Amino acid sequence: MDLSLSDDQRQILDAIDSLTRPYAGVPLHDTSLALESAGLDRALAEDGFLDVIAMELGAVTAALVTERLARLPFAVEAAATALVRPLLDPALPRPLVLVEEARWQAPLRYLRPGASVVVVGAQVRSFTARAADVRAAGAEVLYAYPMAWLAALPAQMTGHAVDADALRAAWRVGLAAESAGLLAGALASTVAHISQRKQFGRPLATFQALRHRMAEAQVLTNGVYWLALKAASSGDPGDAALAALHAQEAAKRVVYDFHQFLGAMGMTLEHPLHLWTYRLKALGSELGGRAENALAAAAAIWG
Repeated sequence: MDLSLSDDQRQILDAIDSLTRPYAGVPLHDTSLALESAGLDRALAEDGFLDVIAMELGAVTAALVTERLARLPFAVEAAATALVRPLLDPALPRPLVLVEEARWQAPLRYLRPGASVVVVGAQVRSFTARAADVRAAGAEVLYAYPMAWLAALPAQMTGHAVDADALRAAWRVGLAAESAGLLAGALASTVAHISQRKQFGRPLATFQALRHRMAEAQVLTNGVYWLALKAASSGDPGDAALAALHAQEAAKRVVYDFHQFLGAMGMTLEHPLHLWTYRLKALGSELGGRAENALAAAAAIWG
């Protein structure tokens, strides 16, 4: 298997890095629970970075774009637009909000008036959220995404001629790709801190116990990345379920360590670590969490 990126993929990622350079850090003195930038979102959409499947660059390129954008401290609705919207209607207004019909009462990422809400049950339907459909999330929703609740599911929705399981597979690929980027961002933020923070006259990063656990975190992050790309490449529902499962398992294992390594700073909003780890916590419950993704993987592999 050739694991190297194509010239097109390298150029796209280089262009994204150039475009997002002003957003690679947190604004000075900002202690927000979630960060968004309308300017960044608009620039990404206008330059076509979220439409790479429609540009015939494929699902792997869409997963690469999703992973790279998830490394930013700013939340960008990329996974659903890049990987799921092409299955439905490339003209659906952004942001896309993905919700399982049985779990519509949970807080939803990027839900706001004007968003396209995609409801996945036995069939796939969608509607455009109105102000009356959206109930703002309060401070009790401690996730670093912009989130809100649906007041109810409308009686009238637009049906889509797409298999619900195929859409769930694309959703799982997006979840895994976004998790890979979030893990990479959290890992880089933690490494920067322990490389500068000193204890007993030495940087924390020089202590062997921390180095071993950070190495394990890097291995898990790499695994999530490659499984996401494999699932995007194969289009296999089993690969997608395994990628999502490993992403949620990896996040559960390393998020605790990252916050522990920051000490008391890891319990505050003054350090930006939460902008990645709290998003990972939100993704940990999507599509039924680890239990249902494990069952989906088993069903796809063994029937």
